[in-house]
Amino acid sequence: MTATAQRTRGFEAVLIIVYGIFALSATARSLVQILRDLSAAPVAYVLSLLAALTYIAVTVVLVRRGRRSPLALALCTVELLGVLVVGMLSVFDAALFADDSVWSGFGRGYGYVPLLLPIVALAYILIGRRRGPMAREGSR
Repeated sequence: MTATAQRTRGFEAVLIIVYGIFALSATARSLVQILRDLSAAPVAYVLSLLAALTYIAVTVVLVRRGRRSPLALALCTVELLGVLVVGMLSVFDAALFADDSVWSGFGRGYGYVPLLLPIVALAYILIGRRRGPMAREGSR
């Protein structure tokens, strides 16, 4: 394996770890919120669960199929759209959000990582697709 392929695989491992951490934290947060009092903020809590499911799906797809999977591209695109839509709704229609969700305020409660994560993942996926046949031999 070339040094470039090793660095690429290393970055993919870091991406998977970050997605895994977010999958765990978003799942825990949404389940606690839903089990504690769903009626307090149903929109926010269900959106937190949706974020958790998205992080779980991206983590699994990256582990099993790698970044070249069309499903990885689709899921990261959906994730980015979710963060943008929920972020805008939470800013412009705060009445919908009696409590924060993972993606509200563009991920403000998580240091804006929910906004940056799909952007970084999409860039990584798209750059990998442009490298051509030689790059594909050294990675997944």
